[in-house]
Amino acid sequence: MTDHLPQALRSDARDNRARVLDAARALFSTEGLDVPMREIARRAGVGPATLYRRFPTKQALVTEAFEDQLRACRTVVDEASADPDAWRGFCLVIERICELHARDRGFTEAFVSAFPGARDIAAERARTVRAVAELARRAQATGRLRADFVLDDLILVLMANRGIHAASPAHQVMASRRFATLLIQAFAAGPGTAPLPPAAPLTTPAPRRADH
Repeated sequence: MTDHLPQALRSDARDNRARVLDAARALFSTEGLDVPMREIARRAGVGPATLYRRFPTKQALVTEAFEDQLRACRTVVDEASADPDAWRGFCLVIERICELHARDRGFTEAFVSAFPGARDIAAERARTVRAVAELARRAQATGRLRADFVLDDLILVLMANRGIHAASPAHQVMASRRFATLLIQAFAAGPGTAPLPPAAPLTTPAPRRADH
């Protein structure tokens, strides 16, 4: 029996970790990143000590909880950057990133505010911004993207997209897709396009506490 004990403990640890991540994803998605760690533990059915043993800080939990979203974001950016048609690639980024963020409010908060200490999310944000900057430069060179688009407009897009509230997750995605289409039409260069007002630097507050 003692031979099976370490394996059973490892299995329990894996189960606890999976429950914590599932609970964190669900709560971050609906409530945002200010959800207390104790509430995540309660939803997962584990004690706070178990939660902190697996994830000593909220930064560590946030980073691991959004691993799939980070991978999806990376895939979108790579696909768009590889498109020889820069305008088409730029539109793909707007469409896919809006939809990705519409599905998870917590990921948007972490991405837009560069959640303190979550280095993977900060790195992916920086990588996305660099890729969009290059796509925008190429699309503007073709005359398809309006010349006064600036990178802060991407953050503005995500902040506005985060404000969409619908009756169900499916309707949330539908609304986000429509919003993205409206944005793309607004970003397209065309005769008689009125110039945009000056861009304001966009900063967003980080969550009040990183590990509560």
